[in-house]
Amino acid sequence: MGKWKSEALIVDAVRSPIGRRNGALSGIRGDELAGQVMNGLVERVGLEPAEVEDVQMGCVTQVGEQGWNVGRMAVLVAGWPETVGGTTVDRQCGSSMQTNFNAAGAVWSGQLDVVVSAGVEMMSRVPMGSNGGDVSDRLYERWQIVPQGISAEVIADEWNISREELDEYSLESHRRAIAASDAGKFEREIVPIELPGELQPAGAAIATTTFAVDETPRRDTSAEKLASLAPAFLPEGKVTAGSSSQICDGTAAVLIASEAATSRLKLEPRGRFVSFGLSGVDPHRMLHGNPEACAKALAKAGLTWDDIAAVEVNEAFASVVVQFMRDTGLTERWADVNPNGGGISLGHPLGATGARVTATLLNELERRDARYGVACMCIGFGMAIAGVIERV
Repeated sequence: MGKWKSEALIVDAVRSPIGRRNGALSGIRGDELAGQVMNGLVERVGLEPAEVEDVQMGCVTQVGEQGWNVGRMAVLVAGWPETVGGTTVDRQCGSSMQTNFNAAGAVWSGQLDVVVSAGVEMMSRVPMGSNGGDVSDRLYERWQIVPQGISAEVIADEWNISREELDEYSLESHRRAIAASDAGKFEREIVPIELPGELQPAGAAIATTTFAVDETPRRDTSAEKLASLAPAFLPEGKVTAGSSSQICDGTAAVLIASEAATSRLKLEPRGRFVSFGLSGVDPHRMLHGNPEACAKALAKAGLTWDDIAAVEVNEAFASVVVQFMRDTGLTERWADVNPNGGGISLGHPLGATGARVTATLLNELERRDARYGVACMCIGFGMAIAGVIERV
């Protein structure tokens, strides 16, 4: 344990199935969806919600239904006692990895004993970017600010990544996600969601009220279909909708507790947070900070890539992951990087992705009977965040 007052233990990590844009989850508010998953989390481990001291909720587009501190709203909508606090955090795509960081830090320091780190983003209902306005002219005086898709193109050019490589990576992401889903690999991390009546399939012989399988992986995709897609951001560009993360809906939650709390409450931890790393990089290229964030997290943990069995790198764009593998020397270990697909195939529900990849990584470490894993994600305006977890 060393310098910490307590280990930051991961008791469990769960998520909703991910819904396509305007798909199965689009009729549910974000606070209601998050409440269902939070209830599923505590029910699975046999914990009374009153034992949770705080909910840290990552959310990027904090406006409309995701405004008014959606973390606190989710606590109340879930029916948890009013004594449970809730706050909302925006580190853009890294928001719920940041809430992991916040919650672990609170446990490490002894300030909190039981915390839920969560994230939500209902991109069908609250459009991406709707919480933003014009940026300062002084920002443009210093930096060339461009949309993230343009940054993905800049990375593809600077690292000399071809259109064919981007399409190949994207197709493999779908293949892995479909194989994982068909093999039941996501079942332990998914909390089935109760759907409103109007979302039940019309004309179904037996009406179903639950949604339990990701609807984002595209079974009909192929190399030919990906190659036929037009560039999405530049007329002569390489990046297409097929090599970009999917707009989608989803939520995820991680239960983090101290050693004293797990003993007192008779909880069986599955893992622990070891360290975190942050990086800040050029806001023009914006999406290339993952290697540096990971290097910092690994150094704090006293580990190297040789110690890491599996890696989750958010697939914001295919070029981001290819660049990451080249810069870290993991190109020859592609089988260990996003082994069950990622944002291109499963979707990237912005504020929920950090908690989602935590759940997926923890389950993958258990399947491999392995010890350490790393999860990381690039962040808009030039940042990245990474976390090292250890299976207990």
